[in-house]
This record gives sequence, structure tokens and C-alpha cells, in this order.
Amino acid sequence: MKRAMDVIVSLVALVICSPLLLLISLLIFLSDFHSPFYVAPRMGRSGRPFSMVKFRSMVVNADKSGVTSTSATDRRITPIGHFVRRYKLDELVQLWNVLKGDMSLVGPRPNVKSGTDVYTAFEKGLLSVRPGITDFASIVFSDEGEILRPYADADSAYDQLIRPWKSRLGVFYIEKQSILLDFKLIWLTLVAIVSRPAALSLIVGLLQSYGAPLDLVRVSARKEQLVATSPPL
Repeated sequence: MKRAMDVIVSLVALVICSPLLLLISLLIFLSDFHSPFYVAPRMGRSGRPFSMVKFRSMVVNADKSGVTSTSATDRRITPIGHFVRRYKLDELVQLWNVLKGDMSLVGPRPNVKSGTDVYTAFEKGLLSVRPGITDFASIVFSDEGEILRPYADADSAYDQLIRPWKSRLGVFYIEKQSILLDFKLIWLTLVAIVSRPAALSLIVGLLQSYGAPLDLVRVSARKEQLVATSPPL
């Protein structure tokens, strides 16, 4: 049922969004006359690699810097890249990955191999499903770049401040996943584009209704400063 929904929704969305996708492609190409797409290896279900496609928001060969986390002030981000990243437009083209079966509409975000190589036993549960375009963590930490802005070592800050909670939210989704929950998360992803505070408030209520641990609910409200912690074991 989930796969059928992925195929139908992604196909319809690709058709409806085709004018927007073409416009974004053109704007990125005209900015530096290089490919508007960025294709990168990611780890899918059961740890199988696949090629994830997204709109390129950084300068050409930015991935060769060795940095995997990106702050809002990262100099590799292009002017048009700031715009598409802010509104998550760079991920729209991943509907193609969903249609192919590499990804799902909803699920934990796909990680790079170096990231999955250091997964704890708990985090390896994230590889039990197809990775997704959106999930709880995608909404809660949609301001990831801003969180990492003050830190010179974005990767280290990500591992201590964001990764532990992203992993817990991802596993929580897997434990509770259903078609109804998927539709709710897709809707909240759209709400977040219009009003992030409203989306966070609704996320808190959704987590509570599904019996999420209190600390996970509290962090997801994003009303407190994030404190460094270790990834769940």
C-alpha cells in the first residue's frame, strides 16, 4: 500500500510540478552554466547504495571539500542555492527517486556512506526502510543550516546537536509508520513552508498523540537551546 501511494503521488506531483522543475533547472544552469542537478551516492534500505538526485545548490565540485554537513553561511552555497535550500525546492526532484523505488515520500532522510558506517546499533534501524523525502526530523530540523551557523566544525556540531535527535525521530517514525501518518507528515511538510512555528506546534501534538517520549517531544518543539549529547546506542 505504501509503495502504491509513493508511485501514484510522485508521478502526479512530477507532472504538476514540471513547469516549476523546468524553471528551477534553467535558473541554476544560467547562474554558472553547469548542470542544474547534483547526483550523489546515498545509502538506501538494507544499506544498499543508490544515486540520489537533487537540484544543485552549491558550486561545482563542492562535495570534494570533505565536509558533509552544511551551515547557513557555507561559502559553497550559490545565490540561487540559498533560495532553493530555504524552501526545500532542491529536494523536489527526488520525486524521481521515489518513482524509481530508491526512496519513499516519507521516511528517514538518506545518509552518506561515511555517516552510516558510524551508525550505532540503534541507528542501524534507520536502514530497515526506504529513506524518504520528509519525516518528523525533516520538519523539526528544517533550520539545520542556522543551527550549525556558529560552528567552525559543522560535522562535529551536527553529530552532537542534531544527529542524536534525528536518529530517534527516524526510528520513532519507523515504529509508528502507517499510510495515515505519512499523509499527516506530508501535510505538515507543506505547512512548514508557509509557517514553521505552526508546523512545529502540530508536530508536537502529533508526537504526543503517538506516545512519543517526553524528551523527544520537548526537543521537537524547538523552544529550548539544543544541548550536545551522544547518538542513541
